[in-house]
Amino acid sequence: MSQIHASSNSSHPFAFIAERLWLDFVNTDDAQRGDRVDGLRDFDALVRWLEAAGVLDAERAAGMHRRAQQQPAGATAALSDARRVRAALRALAERGTASPDVRLHAVAEINRVLGRSAGTRRLETRGDGSFIRSFVPVGDAFAGLMIPVVESAADALVLGELARVRRCADPRCPRVFHDGTKNGRRRWCDMATCGNRAKAARHRHKLREAAPERRGPALRLRGPRLPAGA
Repeated sequence: MSQIHASSNSSHPFAFIAERLWLDFVNTDDAQRGDRVDGLRDFDALVRWLEAAGVLDAERAAGMHRRAQQQPAGATAALSDARRVRAALRALAERGTASPDVRLHAVAEINRVLGRSAGTRRLETRGDGSFIRSFVPVGDAFAGLMIPVVESAADALVLGELARVRRCADPRCPRVFHDGTKNGRRRWCDMATCGNRAKAARHRHKLREAAPERRGPALRLRGPRLPAGA
């Protein structure tokens, strides 16, 4: 089921429609009215996305915002790194099934992120009573931000899920998603947006095709013929 979370200080909300954390992260590179929109326009936006995705709780998110104010260079580097990871994961989502080189590059990026961070993995309870795995970094707090995202991508590779990763059938939409349907025929990132637009376009096309049939052949109406000289 799709979820939309409004990001504060932004008119562009975060969309969680992909059914996998790593794919939702890829979708922060989005499109709006045909123009590409970067949901990670600054470090604060990255932290808001991680909080909306359930990766960070409110307390840790507030701590990261404070850390960014204290260490702006570290925050800038962390944002750049997040975008680098996102680019590798987008390539994996779109071309990973067909390209061994793309898969190897994604694996290298995943291992790079996993290998540079020390910390503790925990199982925590959410406010609604459900559970979530978390990673609490030790030392460089910025270094551990991408751990849950790359672990999600690693799970996809281990479980052989790439064959079920799709890009939205709307050529204007860059979103990707995991197709969890039984028949594997999901086409749209979200029926409420791209799916409805496609449905409306098909309906308009049918109306245009049916219009000449409804009008029928043009009839030429003639009045009574008047006698010559009348």
